[in-house]
Amino acid sequence: MAKAPSASNKSNVITAITSIFTSTAAPLAAILGGLLVGCSTPAPLGQPAPALTLPAPPPLQTSADSPQRQRGVLLRERARWVEADWSELPGWGGDRAGELWPALLRGCARPAEGWAAVCAQAKAGAAPSDDAQASLWLMQHLRPYRVESLQGETSGLITGYFEPMLEATRRPQASFQVPVHAAPSDLMQRRPYFSRQQIESDAALRARLKAHELAFLEDPLDLLVLQIQGSGRLRISDAGGRAQWVRMAFAGHNDQPYQSIGKALIERGELRPGEASWPAIRDWLRRNPQSAKELLWSNPRYVFFREEPLPDPAVGPRGAQGVALTPGRSIAVDRASIPYGTPVWLDATEPLSNQPLRKLAMAQDTGSAIVGAVRADYFWGWGGEAEAQAGRMKQPLRMWALWPVGAL
Repeated sequence: MAKAPSASNKSNVITAITSIFTSTAAPLAAILGGLLVGCSTPAPLGQPAPALTLPAPPPLQTSADSPQRQRGVLLRERARWVEADWSELPGWGGDRAGELWPALLRGCARPAEGWAAVCAQAKAGAAPSDDAQASLWLMQHLRPYRVESLQGETSGLITGYFEPMLEATRRPQASFQVPVHAAPSDLMQRRPYFSRQQIESDAALRARLKAHELAFLEDPLDLLVLQIQGSGRLRISDAGGRAQWVRMAFAGHNDQPYQSIGKALIERGELRPGEASWPAIRDWLRRNPQSAKELLWSNPRYVFFREEPLPDPAVGPRGAQGVALTPGRSIAVDRASIPYGTPVWLDATEPLSNQPLRKLAMAQDTGSAIVGAVRADYFWGWGGEAEAQAGRMKQPLRMWALWPVGAL
């Protein structure tokens, strides 16, 4: 979602970041002062601006007697974090680090344990004026840790998700007959709750849930997509033709296991591995309407929603951290591996491509399928392009968590 850095900006930042690995003597605070003064001085007309030179972070060695000290390790429930140098982050310095700032400040509204002091400084000061200053700030306050499984595996998986934009009606009419439900009052008393097939086929249960109908969609697959993504935007038209955009936010689920219908089609030989995209699934359902219910009911998980106003279309849905998600800068993670509010350096590739995707993102959400140490779901935003990119994304991943110096 983010635009590519301009050539001059990217070159300066990469040069700056690269230089930290050849300079190891000067104290960080002293060089920072001189650097920031230098950044504010314009180059004479007709001459290129000088490349930035960033200071060296504290190295992972302490003395001649101990050329390489033991790396620090932070243990999480499902992961271990191994202390790293900034030089080990592939592509560090090539990202538009300043674009992380709004997502970082949103995360600081509900900071993780150990983040209070860092967040206070982030909120008290002015936002970085450019990407180099944003990188400097992160390097001054945080230390990178390589994220790996408890068994030492450093590679994992990144997928994508998005916020669907769908047409809907307030009451059932014409082709709009698929209800979106609010959470019933007995949802927490009956665990697990009724399955998708029971909710959609049992007449008595449908009658009980009628009072919880929020809106009506045209396609059962649209409901499934909305439920899998966890939130969505509905353009609801009333009987008079007036339309209003609202958000459907996650309000709970029936505690039934999630089963991928794409995987089911692959196992049945209906689709080949790598073909189970939403357009391909939709096309299969169009060609096989007699099998649609059976396929959809193979996923017993059913999600309930609450309706929210959408006063600002530029603001994303709230993630599990309780803050708005930022397209291209928010990810869903396994909370037992990475706490919410943690900046993460991603090393992956663009969907269906070998083009590197190396950038900063904030851990601000989770999902039932997002389990494991090196596992992330990348929030692409909303709209057709976001849906297309999210549906194509299934890439190898490495991750580094950025954590306050001295915090556990």
